[in-house]
Order: sequence, then C-alpha cells, then structure tokens
Amino acid sequence: MSGGETKPVRRAAFAPDARAYAAAAAVKALWWGAAGAAARALTRPTDVKPTDFVPAADPPPSGFVRRAWLSAFEKEAADVAAGLYPPMGDRPADPARAVRRTADFITDALEVEARRRRGDGVEVRDQAPASYPAYYRQNFHFQTGGWFTAESAGRYEAQVEALFAGTAGAMRRRALSLIARAWRARDHRGLAMLDLACGTGAFLSDLAVAFPRARLIGADLSPAYLGEARAAAPGAAFVQAKAEQLPFADASLDAVSAVYLFHELPPKVRGAVAAEIARVLKPGGLFALADSIQPADEPRLARLLEAFPAYFHEPFYASYASADLTALFGKAGLRAAGADAAFLTKALLFRKAA
Repeated sequence: MSGGETKPVRRAAFAPDARAYAAAAAVKALWWGAAGAAARALTRPTDVKPTDFVPAADPPPSGFVRRAWLSAFEKEAADVAAGLYPPMGDRPADPARAVRRTADFITDALEVEARRRRGDGVEVRDQAPASYPAYYRQNFHFQTGGWFTAESAGRYEAQVEALFAGTAGAMRRRALSLIARAWRARDHRGLAMLDLACGTGAFLSDLAVAFPRARLIGADLSPAYLGEARAAAPGAAFVQAKAEQLPFADASLDAVSAVYLFHELPPKVRGAVAAEIARVLKPGGLFALADSIQPADEPRLARLLEAFPAYFHEPFYASYASADLTALFGKAGLRAAGADAAFLTKALLFRKAA
C-alpha cells in the first residue's frame, strides 16, 4: 500500500483512566513549577517592573489560572485514553542529568534577571555570526547565549517547563492531537514530516513516539540546538536551515509542524515562512502550528499575555498577539482544518488544497 492510500488503523486505548493519567502528569509538573518558583524567589523580578508595562486587561478570576493549567493535562489524558498517541510522561531518561540542568537553570536565572534589568536583549548580536538574520541574533527571554551556545541549548527545556509550570509538553501536544486525528486512518509508512524550528527536539521526540513508521526531519538554524535534538530524537534526520528558505523540493512533504516559532518572527518573515511551508507540502498535506494563545482566544488570560513580552524579551510578540493567523496561512494557500487549545497554547491545523 502506498503512503497516499488510506486504511483504517485499529488502536488500543493506552490509558483507560484519563483522570488518573492527568493527576500523575500534574504531579510530575509540580517539579517544574517548583523550579520556576525557586528562580523567581532568587531573582525577585517584580521588584523592578518594566517601566513601559501598563496592563489594560483585568486580572484572571480567582482560581481560573489553576483550572486552565490543569486542563492541559486533562486534554492530553483524554487523547491518550482515546488511543491517539501513547503516554508521553515527559520524564527525563537520565534523572541525575535533569537535576543538574535544573540547578543550572536556577543559577543562570540571576544572569537572566540582570540582563532584563539592564534592558539588554541584543547582547548576543556582537557575538553571533553576521550570516544569521538580524531578528534571530537576540537574547529572546533575555536568555544567556541566545540560540547560539551549547549551554543555552542544554538549559532550554528547563527554562520552558519552568516558565509554563510544567505544562509545556502537554500544551505543545495539542498540535500532535490534531495531526493524530487527521492521520488516524492512514498508513504512516512512507509519510514524511518536518518539524520546523525543532529546537532541542522535544516535539520531534513526541512525533517519533506517535508515528514510529513515518520519516521525520528536524530543521533548525542553531547548530547547538540541533545537537540536543539529535540526542532527543535519534531516528530523525536533521538539517540546519532558515525557516524562510527551506532546502526541500516543492510538494515533497506530507506534513510540517512548527512549535512556538511564529511569535518570534517579524511580521514580514511570518509571511515568507508560511509561503515556504505551503511550497514544500504535497497537495492535501498538513501544517500543524502550536503557539501562544492570543488575547482574543481567552480574555481571562489576557493579563498574563500582556506581561509576557514586558518581562521577557519578545520583540515581535505584540504584532503576533493581534495577527490573523487564518488569513496569514490562507494567503499562502493553506486552509483551516482544525483547532485546539490548552492553558497558554493553541494549536491550529491547516491543509494544502489537493
């Protein structure tokens, strides 16, 4: 059977007790929540508030953030129970290494906070090769080393999980849920999927678990981050590439994913990347995006979204927050085919016309 034909695939439910799975995942996430709390206690970021931050949205209702946080685990548990993909768990293969990296993240938080108080989001610009795009040569989140050092790549997952109180894995898998539903009746043999801006390979690793027979490719602009990704997803192929200039033939891929990429792109570059994604997709191919929710998606979380670019160096977030993503990808020839959301992340699925 060719990769383009369909055949119903019978899947057993991986976890019949969705509530128990959600509870177990939430307990594991408490580690990351505690790490984030320790970093904030050490650095005291609210002692020096950004001078240009004047929140317009109301604070979230009492208890709403906690309920939204828990919903990420509940949604994933339901997907696992439905047999869409196996339990992920997000448990490190080497717990001792995870402890060392968490300690490194907490220690580095002092440097990050000092950089924030200086307002220096482009420290890395003089250190990074000029061959990289200017928008890329920045200290996003005021992180030490930007996207360019092995140390930055090594602590990235701890930074993200601490930022989102342990929900990063569950949130980004809203995109996996959309792909798994769309591919549920397909034979995955022969399917080729690209994880664009794969970073340290966390989502690529999820894809490898969910679609072990598909051909997976990770692309990123950072050699240091690609090094981490190779360890996370050893069965995938990797390429160093700009998102707006992909080294793939027209109509050569069955699916593309992009996780937390578009809010870090300037508006003009977003259009170029969307066009590249559409170019490399086969007719009928899928594009799955997971990125920050926008204020219109959940007004009760709008205050948190306002604070994000104020406390973290995210120079293009404001334009992303008001962007019409359906129109952006529609202009490139991709049509909306599904949507989901959990806590601070939303996932959108698009399909290229057949």
